[in-house]
Amino acid sequence: MREELCKALLTRSENPNMIFLTGDLGFMALEELEKKMGPRFINAGISEQNMMSVAAAMAYEKLEPWVYSIAPFCYARPFEQIRNDVAFHNVPVKIIGNGGGYGYGVMGPSHHAIEDYGILLTLPHLRVIVPAFNEDVCPAINAAGDLDCPVYLRLGRGENEDYNPPPYSPWRKITDGNGRVVISIGPIAGSIIKPLLLLPFNIRPQLWIVSELPIEYNLPPRELMDSIISIRKVTVIEEHVSHGGLGSIFAQFLLKKNVNIDQYDHCYAIAHHFSTYGSQTFMRKQSGLDVDTLLGKII
Repeated sequence: MREELCKALLTRSENPNMIFLTGDLGFMALEELEKKMGPRFINAGISEQNMMSVAAAMAYEKLEPWVYSIAPFCYARPFEQIRNDVAFHNVPVKIIGNGGGYGYGVMGPSHHAIEDYGILLTLPHLRVIVPAFNEDVCPAINAAGDLDCPVYLRLGRGENEDYNPPPYSPWRKITDGNGRVVISIGPIAGSIIKPLLLLPFNIRPQLWIVSELPIEYNLPPRELMDSIISIRKVTVIEEHVSHGGLGSIFAQFLLKKNVNIDQYDHCYAIAHHFSTYGSQTFMRKQSGLDVDTLLGKII
């Protein structure tokens, strides 16, 4: 999604108050943005804590700072600064984390971002946006930029081959059928769309994608809730650990709404540590998030 990110930020950079800060990353992707923004494009170096505090000060002075790094370096390393300088003061710093989930799988657990939005959603005021498709990046950037609060934008790799997604929205219905309700977040949903569309209607699940958290700001559509009440079987899929993720968030939401269901399944990233590390596809398989395992669970 980096190419789409650069295009979206190029358009956004027409705003003279926009500042882009990178933690010494973005090579071979963001050079065009650097050229256009000139001194407003700042390479803060491998100093993420300082970069976050500088961005907070800029936002406090009514500038529009965007902070970019690979996901674990932009939320885990500077967490104290996000908490104390950004969230506590509710300044609208936009944090872009590339490679969410197991995106940097072969590099091991230090580079896995499978607890990111669960951790950040414990902070006050902070919102999370997770594009599912390449086509989502531009509207997601606009949505993040227009919010007057801190935002974490989790990027991954578009996986929707030969599929034209519906326009970006916090909630989208992707497939229809008489099977169970499936709710997913992030690009992993793209890996199962084509197989789901090949299923007979009587067993094909209703696949919904959510892209913005907390869900209290964008409540599930009435159509989705009616389907859950009628079908009474729900599966949540996310490339995130169980604790604090979409699975627990949505389960709590259903409890609060007194929605009774018969079955609630959660497919998630089971661990940081494995005996062997590989690509994102390899790491997903270790967690049962590969296409074949997911189809078996939801069918």
